[in-house]
Amino acid sequence: MPDKPILKKCGQFTRANEARASGVYPYFRPLSSVGSEVILNGKKVLMLGSNSYLGLNHHPRVIEAAKRAMDSYGTSCAGSRFLNGTLDIHLELEEELAKLVKKPKALVFSTGFLTNLGVISSMVGRGEFIVIDSLDHASIVEGSRLAFGKILKFRHMDMKHLEERLFWIPPVKGKMVVVDGIFSMEGHIAPLPQIVELAEKYNAAVMVDEAHSIGVMGPRGEGCTVHFGLTDRVDLIMGTFSKTLGSIGGFVAGEEEVLDYIQHVSRALIFSASIPASAAAAALEALRIMLEEPDLVDRLWHNTRRMKGALDAFGFDTYGSETPIIPVLVGEDLTAFKMTKLLQDDGIFVNPVISPAVPPGGALIRISLTAAHSDEQIDRAIAAVGKAGKALGII
Repeated sequence: MPDKPILKKCGQFTRANEARASGVYPYFRPLSSVGSEVILNGKKVLMLGSNSYLGLNHHPRVIEAAKRAMDSYGTSCAGSRFLNGTLDIHLELEEELAKLVKKPKALVFSTGFLTNLGVISSMVGRGEFIVIDSLDHASIVEGSRLAFGKILKFRHMDMKHLEERLFWIPPVKGKMVVVDGIFSMEGHIAPLPQIVELAEKYNAAVMVDEAHSIGVMGPRGEGCTVHFGLTDRVDLIMGTFSKTLGSIGGFVAGEEEVLDYIQHVSRALIFSASIPASAAAAALEALRIMLEEPDLVDRLWHNTRRMKGALDAFGFDTYGSETPIIPVLVGEDLTAFKMTKLLQDDGIFVNPVISPAVPPGGALIRISLTAAHSDEQIDRAIAAVGKAGKALGII
């Protein structure tokens, strides 16, 4: 490699090769199928690392809807929403999403990450402020960095600290509080009633990222904002298709004039190709199934209680999770890698979370439950996690 200063850091990055050499490297594992069980290296393993909370990414109706759309519209739009990439099926999906979260209008982006990037960066300008939870998703952080306003972080779900931040901002300045509805690593539910109350007190807008709460919270999976009855008091609601809705893409919903502004100034929307019709059709069909079959949400919570209750009984620290995202504290990064490998060898796929995503010594095994898991599969996973935890001295 040429001796160019900007490239030196690449050769100095050794963590991945060290993990590969030790035989515990846990990333970029190629899967040959999707579902509650997947094929990994030719072996069937139980998937406990998927965000498909209702198991709809392999539902026959969703697959068939995507096929029909591809037959009608082809494989891509070959353009952005702003120019030639808006299809009638995009508008149909936006109408249904707006109804879901009880807002007048929704706007579809190419991915969930781009949604946060595009909305936050276009809404918060020079001289304005964005206030975020210290454990907000990386897409919220990156959107905040791209905005020209000032970023203020408050301690995770600490309402006293949030008020201190809001109090510090001059009253005449524009400000927006952005939080995850469900935090993607910790499984915590944001205290939205208190957040909204403080935002109203200090005249701040509120944006809620429902990526991990659509299909999970609310009577029919509408998300945390509906769950708490706050749709009229939350200004912007964001969501993704890559979790519950079994597709790829993202959206934001809110008042018509606000979304009209976003769709005409957001560079992430204007300069990104729009999602293909097949992705829109898949998300639309998954949304309809979710609303038609609320027992799927009930099943998801049944599985969550079964798994979390057993892990807590073993003595694992599950970080106070309240949702189908169940983090298991294991300590050191290498321990997380070893536990991931032990579980994979035992036919269980989980995701390790290490520093800097978590503080040093706070590595996690992140378990995700879905409605597609059977009681037998949950029990098999419980036994495997318990065995691995004992082998590594975690419990």
